[in-house]
Amino acid sequence: MRAAILQMQSGVDPAANTRTIVDAVAAAKAGGADMLFTPEMSNLLDRDRSRSEAHLRSEDEDPTLAAVRQAAREAGLWVHLGSLALRGEGGQRLNRGFLIDGEGAVRATYDKIHLFDVDLPTGESWRESAVYARGGRAVAAETPWGRLGLSICYDIRFPDLFRALTGAGASILAIPAAFTVPTGRAHWHVLLRARAIEAGVFVIAAAQAGAHEDGRETFGHSLVVSPWGDVLLDMGEAPGLGFADIDLAQVQAVRARVPAIEHRRDIPPVEVAR
Repeated sequence: MRAAILQMQSGVDPAANTRTIVDAVAAAKAGGADMLFTPEMSNLLDRDRSRSEAHLRSEDEDPTLAAVRQAAREAGLWVHLGSLALRGEGGQRLNRGFLIDGEGAVRATYDKIHLFDVDLPTGESWRESAVYARGGRAVAAETPWGRLGLSICYDIRFPDLFRALTGAGASILAIPAAFTVPTGRAHWHVLLRARAIEAGVFVIAAAQAGAHEDGRETFGHSLVVSPWGDVLLDMGEAPGLGFADIDLAQVQAVRARVPAIEHRRDIPPVEVAR
């Protein structure tokens, strides 16, 4: 499998962001890719709620999703659209990822389960739960190259989700993100490598990068990690398109060497000694 990874610097104009993704579909196909992976919030990255509200659409009406489905169909390319900001029912927003096949059909969707509510030492404060509805499903989907486990950004810190995905047969994990710079510097590489190593899977993490129109800065460093924990691609800090060739036979080879999934056990309740 040849994966194309789009590292973006999404802004406040969904039309401009959509053009970037559509152009990347064509470039990925020209580069021999089988699937394109895009970051979290590919269509809109804007922390000004009143300004961004005007751009939000439901899934059925979202122009970015429609354009990417058409581009995927025309190119005959699978696309993992890391996530889109959408309008959900009841006023809350959705942070929803999409797996689109080479005919432009949506094969799977996933809503972010773990929402980023933190106060950082830098003074940055984030309250995703005040804006976004929390997802309630873990999702894996079949592709021609292997079963793909879906997640989004902050999910990376919760191994139970990835245990469930790999327990359900996922051999590739998609972890699209818009990581802050402080948390990215401290934790991004080690967390992604850990998720790959603990289950012997490929991790593909398309990321947002650089200084954005809304004033935030994201870490970049879109990664592809092998089941052994080797970094096959690190895209650094600039937006662009990267490629990585993935040999799915490595999954079984690594799991034969370290059969951690076979050795998993249900953990009994913790006894606290006093």
